[in-house]
Amino acid sequence: MIQKKLILLIIFIYVGVILLCNPAFAQTQPPPLPTGRQATPPLLKGGEGEVILEIRERLIRIEEGQKALNQRIDELDKRLSGRIDELDKRLGGRIDGLEKRMDYLVNLIYVVLAGMFTLVGFVLWDRRSALAPAIRRTRDIEEREEKLERAIKEFALKNPDMKEILKSLGLL
Repeated sequence: MIQKKLILLIIFIYVGVILLCNPAFAQTQPPPLPTGRQATPPLLKGGEGEVILEIRERLIRIEEGQKALNQRIDELDKRLSGRIDELDKRLGGRIDGLEKRMDYLVNLIYVVLAGMFTLVGFVLWDRRSALAPAIRRTRDIEEREEKLERAIKEFALKNPDMKEILKSLGLL
């Protein structure tokens, strides 16, 4: 079944190629003229003057069409250039606005960082200033303890009961 379809397909392709390559089928009729007359090949016509006039008329129409197309293209170019300039101005304004916002954000970040460093510096200064009285008081207490210990040891040398108590506690 598939072989039959394949053979038919090959035959149709072969026939199509033969028909397309045959000069009798490849010739097409020229388009009708605007006046309604049908152009005939120059060999079938008696004079070549009419053919040349028709060619000139067609060239003139083509040139006029090209001029019209060029004018339309120029108009479109001008309009597009205007629109592009307008968009460029609008985008330029937006970009300037974004740059200002970015500058503002960068300045804000600098302010926040400066505030953080100031806070850390204040905390360190405050801690040191808050610890200074505690350190002084601790030194005073240590000095007083040393004085009391010397006094008790001197007293223990004179009093044997005290000497025994200090030895039992491991202070002598």
